[in-house]
Amino acid sequence: MRISMNCLLNHRCITTLAAFATLIVAGCSQNPYFASQAGAPWGAPNQAQVSMGEARISELSRRVQLLDDDNRQLQTQLAQSEQQTQVYRDESELLRRQLADMSSQVQSNAIAAREAESKVRGIQASTQIRGNAAITPNTNLSQMASRLNLGGIPVQQDGEVIRIVVPSDQLFQPGSGQLHPQASSTLDPIAAQLRSLFPRNRIGIEGYTDNGPLYGGAVSSSHQLTAAQTAAVLDLLTRRSGMPADQLFTVAQGSNNPRQSNQTAAGRSANRRIELVIYPENF
Repeated sequence: MRISMNCLLNHRCITTLAAFATLIVAGCSQNPYFASQAGAPWGAPNQAQVSMGEARISELSRRVQLLDDDNRQLQTQLAQSEQQTQVYRDESELLRRQLADMSSQVQSNAIAAREAESKVRGIQASTQIRGNAAITPNTNLSQMASRLNLGGIPVQQDGEVIRIVVPSDQLFQPGSGQLHPQASSTLDPIAAQLRSLFPRNRIGIEGYTDNGPLYGGAVSSSHQLTAAQTAAVLDLLTRRSGMPADQLFTVAQGSNNPRQSNQTAAGRSANRRIELVIYPENF
């Protein structure tokens, strides 16, 4: 804007000079004190004077035109500069938004890290002094598991944990979380022995299914199906069998970790299961 104002002032100055020169030339013909050459009487200026005035006006007009051209170029450059400035503003705003998103992600990660750390501390606390009693892991799981008598229900040692594998087809209506009426006859004996042999051990209720399609519309994913099934088993074990709610927790695995191939009917049936996992930690 400062450049444009200077050009405008120059333009006005040149225009004023041109007008002044025109008045000088035009006014000479009416000036009674203007004398012509060779003793000519007072009157119109001679041809040389007129030509000189026209040359001056032409020169001034040319300069005005040059100033106009310069002014137009400066205006074009100014417009381009304003466009580039707007581009920089847009890029700066984009960077600010990206920085805000990154900051939000960092905060979310920090919260997740704190939650994970809290869970780790909770697990570690299970081996520390609580009240005046020392809570220590149960190192006799294998020995205690050998005393389980569950008929045809498999009992397996898996590292530090014991897994009781119950086929879901014995417990639930096909593709649903609704227990069969006879499901209690399968779970009641298991609950009774768990209460007797593992009264203080943490026990997870893990739900698994095959990778087949779901029908009926009650659930839309394998994880939702296994979540409903584990919740139903938890309710039965606590409400009917009287196991402490603090002792149990659920994990919905969906179609993860198949035991056999899903390419056969027998394999899919084996993959549909509820696993009661006995941990060495006490609650």
